[in-house]
Amino acid sequence: MNKDTRKFFFEKLDKYFPSPETELDFVNTYTLLVAVVLSAQSTDRGVNKATKNLFEVVQNPQKMIELGEEKLKSYIKTIGLYKTKARNIVALSRLLIDKYEAQVPATREELMELSGVGRKTANVVLNVAFGEPTMPVDTHVFRLSNRTGLAKGKSPEEIEHKLLKVVPKKFGKDAHHLLILLGRYICMARKPKCSICPVSKECSFKYKTA
Repeated sequence: MNKDTRKFFFEKLDKYFPSPETELDFVNTYTLLVAVVLSAQSTDRGVNKATKNLFEVVQNPQKMIELGEEKLKSYIKTIGLYKTKARNIVALSRLLIDKYEAQVPATREELMELSGVGRKTANVVLNVAFGEPTMPVDTHVFRLSNRTGLAKGKSPEEIEHKLLKVVPKKFGKDAHHLLILLGRYICMARKPKCSICPVSKECSFKYKTA
């Protein structure tokens, strides 16, 4: 995909998905962090269902510590790997209190020091909470980047670095949201809806569906 095609690609996506944003529910930066940690290998819908009641009683690290790991499990037990995630969330909450005055840090390096926070999670928080033009690569972004010819790579980090180089700066902050929405609702893994896809013309996928 060349420079002009990429420009048209994102312009069309931007019109199709105006004002794209995360579909995770949260009330502040801390609850966003918790929601993103919970979303690993889980759907946003499933996470939102679990955190609806949780975020009514917990909105900061201290409240999470007071709630405790066992009670946290009761709120998130419908989410995959909930035991490990509960342990990580309590641990990261304690570190936020001890090291960052209960505030979520605004650098990737500091975020990745927190339990359960990998590069993708850190990038999401930096993008959504702090407005940085990061490129979190989940399964949708990885699939679409390779499938469309936007940026091909064998690992999420490789795709991330390539996308950061080729995505028009105008769409730097929203690009990963646009790709996620496209992957979630149109360009699905097994049965992509190529006939209604807004960027079908720009996409280089060889096996487009009718």
